[in-house]
Amino acid sequence: MSETRTFAVLVDNEPGVLARVIGLFSGRGYNIESLTVTEVDDDANLSRITIVTDGTTQVLAQIRNLLERLVPVHRVEDLTAVAEGLNMEPPVQRELALVKVVGAGDKRVEALRIADIFKAEVVDTGLGHFVFEIKGRKSQIDRFITLMMPLGLAEICRSGVIAVSRGDQAL
Repeated sequence: MSETRTFAVLVDNEPGVLARVIGLFSGRGYNIESLTVTEVDDDANLSRITIVTDGTTQVLAQIRNLLERLVPVHRVEDLTAVAEGLNMEPPVQRELALVKVVGAGDKRVEALRIADIFKAEVVDTGLGHFVFEIKGRKSQIDRFITLMMPLGLAEICRSGVIAVSRGDQAL
């Protein structure tokens, strides 16, 4: 049975690290649903990679083991497993999306109404388009995009999932 997991990986911030992590997945045919990377400690030269993937329990354990063996990796945390082990809610996860909707008349008004309900912000507008910025859970962004499709959805750009564990523990 397949399950989805969110991994936080602390790595050296150096060229080639991301390629090595991605190669670990692609070389074994594992899928990455979401991937984000950012520098988290300039002085220590560390970056954090957040990976959302799915697989069987055995595959997910193998992914963690393989990640831990990569040389530039300092720490691997399965945020989903940690939450389950502590009987806590899943990790806090958010995503950002820019959604361009092209249309006029009633469709334009309806797009604005839906954006207001979802608390999406208009970041660019013209006579025939809007670009909305929406942030929240992946499922919320998915619903927003689904509702915008019949209203003239033209383009989507998503950041990928970022996540932190709940509670007072740090990576």
